[in-house]
Amino acid sequence: MGKSLYLVSGEISGDVHGAEVMRALRERLGEVEFAGVGGPDMAREGKVRDWVDEAAVVGLWEVLKKYGYFKREFERVRAEIRELRPDAVVLIDYPGFNLRLAKVLREDGMKTRIVYYISPQVWAWNRGRIPKMAKYLDLMICIFPFEKALYEESGLRTVFAGHPMVDRLNALRTGEARDPQLVGFFPGSRTREVAKLFPVMLETAKRMRRSRPELRFAVAAASEKMAALMRGMLGEGDAGLCQITVGSAYALMQRAGCAAVASGTASLEAAFFGLPYVLVYRVSGMTYRAARLLMKVPFLGMVNILAGREVVREFLQDDCTAPQIADELLRLGNDPEAAAALGDELRELTAVLGGGGAHDRAAEAIVAELERGGGGEA
Repeated sequence: MGKSLYLVSGEISGDVHGAEVMRALRERLGEVEFAGVGGPDMAREGKVRDWVDEAAVVGLWEVLKKYGYFKREFERVRAEIRELRPDAVVLIDYPGFNLRLAKVLREDGMKTRIVYYISPQVWAWNRGRIPKMAKYLDLMICIFPFEKALYEESGLRTVFAGHPMVDRLNALRTGEARDPQLVGFFPGSRTREVAKLFPVMLETAKRMRRSRPELRFAVAAASEKMAALMRGMLGEGDAGLCQITVGSAYALMQRAGCAAVASGTASLEAAFFGLPYVLVYRVSGMTYRAARLLMKVPFLGMVNILAGREVVREFLQDDCTAPQIADELLRLGNDPEAAAALGDELRELTAVLGGGGAHDRAAEAIVAELERGGGGEA
């Protein structure tokens, strides 16, 4: 009889990773049944309900506004798992939902194996949760090398699989030379991010062009919906200022001389390609104040966390202003040696993320967990 797994992902990035792991598991297990919640990629691989359009929200206030929705979905997922009684529950990133789910499943007396893939960054805001997580998780699969020791200190078995972006980005290398007159903007993949960051980027472009009229500006939109949103923000006379394209992010990361990148996955991807950039981010005031109270690390950008210092300049919240961003990008653009040195350092920092094969290693770890049999603590 084949194995059954229930997977939970709540964002587009987690959906991509979840689908890859599902394919890798099917190769290893043969007959396997998948159920759960995720996005369109996971839905194509099994009986997974696509909910990411509603579930992928960022920020304390944004989550609170949808509290009723999340409460209903939480109970629905909980009930589905209790009914299906899968051999394993695989939780993919999405810590606000998934960590609570793992805890409640144990309180319900579920003996199924509970595996967490794409380890939550609790070390950044609440390390005290790690010993509690060790009580209701059977296995943690992490994607940053320093995380393994942190989780294992609490007795939680942990596997470092490497970062799943490595395979994908290695396949997309172009070898194209950088254009020192091209500036890239990456305002994020969510509506609220784009709404807060793109106007700042437009003003940054105007300021930079006043200093260097020969500069050109390109914006990588995460979707046609985001591209349409940005085009709607262009004022009279702005149409020729920035070229807005969809599906061009990785090519732009390899062509641009420098860039401003929203905090998140794109900032790590930009570092992988050695793009000299500054990190930018704005959220609602309430969300930012709450995050600052919780943050236990001095930086938001993962490359800075990996380095233990500010390798990439961070312009956050009130400091996320066009004059400051423009000044730093002009400094990089006017100093080719400094820009090249930053690009080299970023490539070195991301080299610790492994040489590829993260999803395969994650699948192998899940299969090994299934073979252990039994269940976690009730």
